[in-house]
Amino acid sequence: MEGQRLQMLDDMLNNRVPRTKLGKLVYEGKITSLEEIRKNRRRIKEPEIVIKLVPNLSFYFYRPERVRRTTDAGRKASVKVIAAVGNGDGILGVGVGYASNTTLAKIDAIKKSLLNVIPVKRGCGSRECRCGLPHSIPFAVEGKAGSVRVRLLPGPRGLGLVVGETVKPLFRLAGIQDIRSKTFGNTRTTENFVKAVHDALRKTYTFSEPKVRTPIE
Repeated sequence: MEGQRLQMLDDMLNNRVPRTKLGKLVYEGKITSLEEIRKNRRRIKEPEIVIKLVPNLSFYFYRPERVRRTTDAGRKASVKVIAAVGNGDGILGVGVGYASNTTLAKIDAIKKSLLNVIPVKRGCGSRECRCGLPHSIPFAVEGKAGSVRVRLLPGPRGLGLVVGETVKPLFRLAGIQDIRSKTFGNTRTTENFVKAVHDALRKTYTFSEPKVRTPIE
């Protein structure tokens, strides 16, 4: 796995004092999965909640970039880091962090990626396969961010990740092994490309799976 396991995850969990009602329910054991949170349409405001509920989290960091941001005090130089988090089993999050140095930017990106975790519905939606195993996605979805638009298509077993190198780590973190993609717009903008894929995978749950018509006997 290209993701990195960080010691700070254990520190965040061990030194945790819940501040929100949802956090207290999780730490009292009254909520035991992200699925319960999703069904009740609750918003996660504490990254430690995800750490508590999802084991074996791994992170992937994109190359840090130096950027200049306009503030009330003028133009300020900072470091931007894009992070992705997943467990290799249907969970994926993406976050963009800013700080004065790379280490702090990574921590900021980690926290934001944990707050943006989504469940990814996996399946076998390829007409070339139909094996029924969760190696791909159940149907085609499309996502957009900025000028980038991405269409994800189910792939048969053994196909692999026929997608841009930039976003391959996202599918590995989500536990998707076979998939195709079509991209439109300026995919050289890493942040928009990553967010567009994240948006598309989000729709595997928000969209209903198309029903297959059976012939009338």
